Amino acid sequence: MSKLIYLDNAATTAVHPEVVAEMLPYFTEFYGNPSSIYSFAGKSRQAVDASRKIIAGALGCSEKEIYFTAGGSESDNWAIKSIAESYRSKGNHIITSKIEHHAVLHTCEYLAKNGYEVTYLDVDGDGRVRPEDVEASIRPETILITIMFANNEIGTIEPIREIGRIAKEHNVLFHTDAVQAVGQVPIDVKEYNIDMLSASSHKLKGPKGIGFLYVRNGIKLTSFIHGGGQERKKRAGTENVPGIAGFGKAMEIALETMEVRAEYETELRDHLIERVLAEIPHTKLNGHRTDRLPNNANFSFEFVEGESVLIMLDMQGICGSSGSACTSGSLDPSHVLLAIGLPHEKAHGSLRLTLSDETTREDIDTTVDALKVLIERLRNMSPLYEDFIKNNSK
Repeated sequence: MSKLIYLDNAATTAVHPEVVAEMLPYFTEFYGNPSSIYSFAGKSRQAVDASRKIIAGALGCSEKEIYFTAGGSESDNWAIKSIAESYRSKGNHIITSKIEHHAVLHTCEYLAKNGYEVTYLDVDGDGRVRPEDVEASIRPETILITIMFANNEIGTIEPIREIGRIAKEHNVLFHTDAVQAVGQVPIDVKEYNIDMLSASSHKLKGPKGIGFLYVRNGIKLTSFIHGGGQERKKRAGTENVPGIAGFGKAMEIALETMEVRAEYETELRDHLIERVLAEIPHTKLNGHRTDRLPNNANFSFEFVEGESVLIMLDMQGICGSSGSACTSGSLDPSHVLLAIGLPHEKAHGSLRLTLSDETTREDIDTTVDALKVLIERLRNMSPLYEDFIKNNSK
């Protein structure tokens, strides 16, 4: 296949040409350190300030509430560890969910080894946290609720508005990992009562290695990196000016195109879902059917391994991702798919396809046609499928 069909936009995206153009001058022409006082460095400072203003406007917050980081994982770590440290005198209890990104889960596990208590909430079969479960888990010593805005694997959008309301009513801080949601769906931090929010540039056609943490004014935020006075003395280190400039431009483009892009991607996503479910038997859609990100489709195919599907798709120039990951030489099913109730054998046969506004209907049809052939081929080699066919033909 001559054309690459890239359907892994939840993992990363191609940098928009306008973003590249926005970044280039800060590598070669305006390369001054933004912390320097001479006028030449002022160009770099202006780029940082301009991007901060764009991002703040996108969330409905103040520019002083945006802190640039190296990405979503750092932002998650900073938010959770900072609250744990700053509010330790109030309590030591954190509420999260079983389907969070590992940047949240592993940070909570780290804190649990250091005297904190963590409640991991169950989700329903669509991957949604129940607001009533959040409220029921709050204790006098609860200091933080951290629930993702939208799941990175199955695309389900969480009831953030309700969770934010509950957190505010109980005077508990609320953080959301919005890495997959920023630039895809509208977010107003005040309307949703969000106290802290994490995001990453490379999920919305910006450069890798740059993210931000929104922190509501008044929250006690500890320094994450000690050194110089950058980011209002909270995150030391010379600012990544090209990355910040690129992030601002990527956010600007995402806001301008969001409505049209979401409509286009949703139509393609639904076409993909409908074809797969109708034409490939023994297949399940994972995640909520409608309350999901516009570009996300996640399937489980019985009697096959997700890795085998990925390899065979790759041989045809199609990029996707599986819900299972190979770590330390052992194959583990996705914690998200297990949390929504899939048995191990079905969780192993998962495939996530995430689109962009550059994906075409022809790309989708080519992918589904390829999937039909390769899944049938894999099933014909499966003893489990053979037994299934025998038992159901009697």
